[in-house]
Amino acid sequence: MCKTVSNKNNLQVLYEDNHIIIINKRPGDIVQGDKTGDKPLSEIVKEYIAEKYNKPGKVYLGVVHRLDRPTSGIVVFARTSKALTRLNLLFANKEAKKTYWAIVKNQPPKNTDTLIHWLKRNPKQNKSYANKNEVPDSKKAILEYRLIKKLNRYSLLEIDLHTGRHHQIRSQLSSIGSVIKGDLKYGADRGNKNGSIHLHARKLTFVHPVKKEPLYITAPTPSDPVWDACN
Repeated sequence: MCKTVSNKNNLQVLYEDNHIIIINKRPGDIVQGDKTGDKPLSEIVKEYIAEKYNKPGKVYLGVVHRLDRPTSGIVVFARTSKALTRLNLLFANKEAKKTYWAIVKNQPPKNTDTLIHWLKRNPKQNKSYANKNEVPDSKKAILEYRLIKKLNRYSLLEIDLHTGRHHQIRSQLSSIGSVIKGDLKYGADRGNKNGSIHLHARKLTFVHPVKKEPLYITAPTPSDPVWDACN
C-alpha cells in the first residue's frame, strides 16, 4: 500500500518516482485545463514537483488518462516523455487493470453481472446514451460489477472496466436503473452538496513502464458519511 503525502495543495500522492507520479484526485478537480479556466490538477502536480525537488524552469508532466470532474480516485501522470510514450501504449493495449467503486441508490437486479451496451455520445450534452444494440456512431462498452456491500439506503458496487468509453460506468449503471449517488446528469433525484458523484477510481494494477515491476495502487475514498460506511 502506498502512503498518502500531505502538502500545501492538499495533494494526495499515492506513488512517485523519477518516471511517474500517481495522485488520488479529489471530486471537483479537473485533470487537464478546460474552458472553465479553473486550475487543473496537472498544474497543481507541476507546482508540487517544482517545489519538492527545487526544479528551476518548466516542469515536464504528461497526462496519461483522465477522470470526470465529479469523480474521485487514481490518476497517473508521466514525469518523462519516455514514460509517457510507454504508459500511453500500456493503457491503449488495455494492460492496466482499473477497478472502480460506485455507490448506487437502487441495487442492481443481480449481485454480479457483465453489462454490454453500445454507447453513443452526445457532445452538446456531454452525455453518453447506452443502447442494447449497435446504432450508428456507437461504441461497444463492457464492464463487470459485483455487489460488495449493502448500506442502509445505498449499495456499493465494485466495477472492472473492459473498455474505456466516455461516461461508461455512469451511463451503463443508469441504464439498468442503478444510478450513481449524486449523478444528476444520469438520473439521480438529488445532487451531492459539493457537486461530486459517488464514483471512485479505487484500484489500478500495471507494470511500471521503466522499472518493469508490477504496481498495485489503491486510493482511499473521499471522506463523507456514505463513503466512510463502505470502509
